[in-house]
Amino acid sequence: MSKQEYDGERIAKRMARAGLASRREAERMIAEGRVAVNGKTIDSPALNVTKSDSIIVDGKPLAASEPVRVWRYHKPSGLVTSNADEKGRDTVFDKLPPDMPRVMSIGRLDLNSEGLLLLTNDGDLKRRLELPSTGWTRKYRVRANGSIEDKALAPLRAGVTVDGERFQPMTIDIDRVQGANIWLTVSIKEGKNREIRRALEFVGLKVNRLIRLSYGPFQLGELARGAVEEIRPKILRDQLGVERMPEPELRAQAASRAEAQKSPRSRARPASQSGASLRPKDGRPKDGRPKGGKRG
Repeated sequence: MSKQEYDGERIAKRMARAGLASRREAERMIAEGRVAVNGKTIDSPALNVTKSDSIIVDGKPLAASEPVRVWRYHKPSGLVTSNADEKGRDTVFDKLPPDMPRVMSIGRLDLNSEGLLLLTNDGDLKRRLELPSTGWTRKYRVRANGSIEDKALAPLRAGVTVDGERFQPMTIDIDRVQGANIWLTVSIKEGKNREIRRALEFVGLKVNRLIRLSYGPFQLGELARGAVEEIRPKILRDQLGVERMPEPELRAQAASRAEAQKSPRSRARPASQSGASLRPKDGRPKDGRPKGGKRG
């Protein structure tokens, strides 16, 4: 047994890995007295659990950790990025295919924004990818009403404080003028609440359309509006360093491969049968895209 298996993992992280909630939401559920471990209700997330522990949430056993999965979704304008809306408006999750598992959004797009929204079934991954320390760039195409010279955008490129909130420097370029509107390409690192809209208002522009083109290495591309597409396991491994299967299954596979490699027969098998890479010699995957490509 490894040290990690012996020590276990934090209860909130375990709940997040089961796809029940984000780690922050799990901590709130614990504080509300909704979680019991080995028959005892807990009120603090400062607890490590192992595979042998019994975890009950809202009276139901916690499911096993699910394989980590991520989807690209082309969010249309007019949907709320939340599980429920107090005003009764349609949410992103109302419009997903019925065979989708329970998922959470990685970051948000406000009601009138559209474009790429990443979804995942893993609350711990959600939290990790939302942290500013991840340093992922969010790129947007923006249409705004008003006229401005390039030099007037300098404050946004340097970083500004709006209503007491500091926005980090943006990358911002004017693409073209279209009547009373101007099109810009804007890239940000943090993604604070309505950050682009508020920053552009600071320099006299009113955003009337905002489309997210990318989130880190994942691109909106040609994904149709309202469509959802799962990101391939290889892309998750290359871009996020996460595996498709839960850790116990991965360890079992690794042990099985190690055992097979000890066998004289396995050493005599052709490469194509022994699990060796099927990547062509030019380093491209079978579908022809460059290695480590950014298409999600």
